[in-house]
Amino acid sequence: MPETFKRRGNGRPRHLILLYSEKFVKPCLLLLSIIPLLAQAPVHVDYTCTQEDFDSFGLSCSEEQPCQVFFEVSAVDSFGSRIVVAGDIHTATTTLYGVVLTTEDGGLSWNEAITRLRSTAFEQLQVIGDHGWLSGQRLEPLPKDPFFLITADGGKDWRQKPLFEETRFGSIAQFRFDTSLSGELIFDDSVGKAVHQELYATRTGGSNWETRQNSTKALHIKPVKDATMKDANWTVTAPPGSKTYLIEHVVSGKMETFARFLIHIGDCK
Repeated sequence: MPETFKRRGNGRPRHLILLYSEKFVKPCLLLLSIIPLLAQAPVHVDYTCTQEDFDSFGLSCSEEQPCQVFFEVSAVDSFGSRIVVAGDIHTATTTLYGVVLTTEDGGLSWNEAITRLRSTAFEQLQVIGDHGWLSGQRLEPLPKDPFFLITADGGKDWRQKPLFEETRFGSIAQFRFDTSLSGELIFDDSVGKAVHQELYATRTGGSNWETRQNSTKALHIKPVKDATMKDANWTVTAPPGSKTYLIEHVVSGKMETFARFLIHIGDCK
């Protein structure tokens, strides 16, 4: 069962006073929707250090020298009212779990959309209509076994699709879908200063990929601009010294704060 994270509030009921004119009612409704968000505490992603994690991840933590545990937000996008936030739980040296969170009530509560993936980091998320693609890879500690999480029902269900059938070291450096079926990606398995990248294309929504180019120079995919792209641009920032990730989006040309996520979420001892 998915876990649920709820932002703490004062629990006091909200009351709406009806005014005489619609031109007064609409601004008041907007104000009422903003005030609870500003008062909400940052989202805390729960994590409990288990003996299994100590053993499997090789954590060296103690009461005298605890290991700080952090949550890092890597990508955010939306399917209408369903907002998706992807990130990972990690210590200073070890990636523990990849996490995908969703909310449908404006950030009041968050559900885990998938079972947490061990030693996994997510990178990029793109949404077209009800279709979405989230790229990721395992970190042990080098990146390997790149894959996509793919949804075709607006983020309700996700399936994992490996990029390769066999184990390969490297990661998906960039990807872009033009439609729900056609897209491109750049696979990067460079070592040190020796650059090696491969360009792949799909016509099956990411179920199958075909090699298009091998290069010893950095490859690039041009951003797509068409009618399928939404006018709400999501951003994730964490200024130096900040205790939270700030998630904002641009609506009608204005930047609005949507949520904040705690960075330091606990300690392993």
